[in-house]
Amino acid sequence: MAEWFENESFWREMYPYMFDKQAFAAADEQVRKILKLTGVRRGAVLDLCCGPGRHSVALTKRGFQVAGVDRTRFLLNKARRHAQSARARVEFVRSDMRDFVRPDTYRLALSLFTSFGYFDDKDEDCHVLRNVFASLKPGGVCLIDVMGKERIAKILQPTHSTRHPDGTLLVHMHEIFDDWTRIRNEWILIKGNRAKRFKFHHTLYSGQELKNLMLGAGFAEVKLFGDFDGHPYGPDAPRLVAVARKG
Repeated sequence: MAEWFENESFWREMYPYMFDKQAFAAADEQVRKILKLTGVRRGAVLDLCCGPGRHSVALTKRGFQVAGVDRTRFLLNKARRHAQSARARVEFVRSDMRDFVRPDTYRLALSLFTSFGYFDDKDEDCHVLRNVFASLKPGGVCLIDVMGKERIAKILQPTHSTRHPDGTLLVHMHEIFDDWTRIRNEWILIKGNRAKRFKFHHTLYSGQELKNLMLGAGFAEVKLFGDFDGHPYGPDAPRLVAVARKG
């Protein structure tokens, strides 16, 4: 049975609202902060679940050799166009992150924009981390960026909506399930008199849970931050950013 992220129409329909001009404009500054936080200055980078290539292109323009990996054809086509328009040479690879591994290749591996924890089988998250660990050179760094469980527990509303500049109304509905380990989402996209519904779900991680998972995958050291600026992680932190190093 297909999992929700395999539905290309989800990414096509939601693309304008997930990846607007502001999201692309913010990528270079985010990359600058990520490099400062991780201490990585050169080498090869793995951008896992790269989407439309926002960070892949920004890293390439800073002199890194980047492999952007995603399983969605639509997003990879967007990424290739973005790289072409920016005159950036990025290697884009269509692959499921559960399958992609290149032993001892990368100085830095990134999983950004809550692209970790998609799978129905939670053990597959650990499998992905073992792939990342194997793909890093000794001393390499893995950075994962998600919204942490502590923050979600504090701010979650069952329903909220956003009106976009083009007049589209996007309604978000959320439900926690499986003993507070998963979140079920339903997004309703309303354009004029037409509505489209998309359902998806993913695993929620607290700071300690994500840290333990990364240590279990082999990483020797894991530090938690509340944003790319390196502020402490806690229930008021906008993001959960885990930085792990391969011993």
